[in-house]
Amino acid sequence: MKKWGLLGFIFTVILVLAACGGTKEEEASQTASGEQSEEKITIKHEYGEAEVEKNPKKVVVFDFGVLDTLDELGIEVTGVPQATIPSYLKKYADKKYTNVGSLKEPDFEAIHALKPDVIFISGRQAELYDQFAEIAPTVYVGIDYTNYMDSFTKNMNLIGEIFGKEDQVASEIKDVEESVQTLNKKASALDQKGLVVLANEGKVSAYGPSSRFGIIHDVFGFGAADEKIEVSTHGQSITFEYIKEKNPDVLFVIDRATAVGGEIGAKEIVENELVKNTSAYKNNKIIYLDADSWYLSGGGLKSLKSMTKEVEAAL
Repeated sequence: MKKWGLLGFIFTVILVLAACGGTKEEEASQTASGEQSEEKITIKHEYGEAEVEKNPKKVVVFDFGVLDTLDELGIEVTGVPQATIPSYLKKYADKKYTNVGSLKEPDFEAIHALKPDVIFISGRQAELYDQFAEIAPTVYVGIDYTNYMDSFTKNMNLIGEIFGKEDQVASEIKDVEESVQTLNKKASALDQKGLVVLANEGKVSAYGPSSRFGIIHDVFGFGAADEKIEVSTHGQSITFEYIKEKNPDVLFVIDRATAVGGEIGAKEIVENELVKNTSAYKNNKIIYLDADSWYLSGGGLKSLKSMTKEVEAAL
């Protein structure tokens, strides 16, 4: 009896050890395949550091340039600020996407309820970074206007790395760079002086090189009608006498009212008797740029392509 009892004990131990070994092998296999352990990347940015899982599922986006990039790459998002959405991204106004407030006033309660894997923000939300970061890994993807293309490329490569779209992003960047180079050669050869203005409910601000809309000079190749425009977020407040004095060959106008639902359109205030004395007006070179791409978005795959085509059409 003792002999049989000892054999039974040994057999039981063998079974337990085999089961443990199988469990460890299974765990190792799951870890290797990524089924149990998610790969993460650490992202350092202007406002801090975020550890983000690769291929995050619940994505909240407060930057429309990133949103149009994700859309171009076929990546789904979960939450967007639906208070104001560019017309070319109107599908994101649908109820299938969670409304997370507005660009300047996020709905933190709605964001928290989503339990997102990652949140993308830019300049309009920068002051609220800490509140976003308390909820989920938050990545700042603002554009550096003093170094536009490098900043754009860095952001696009980051998106490619996070979502495993490196090859597709590289191809897209190459196409954008080729278009920009072609435009720059054409614009530089013309040697025309441009002036970029933002019209906002009867008021006008000018933007020069290295500014929010300085890409027209710094990247696209147009000379500046005024090299000394103050660089600030809201531009340099100007008068129509100023536009007449600077006499641009091309006047680029961004109508903020069309983007945010304002009442006074740019054309009715810009094309006045003073502006009619400029070369831009006389040569039919007052170009009204798409406010959705220029004012609300910018810096994304779709928006930068659109911006490049618009300015090239002006040539």
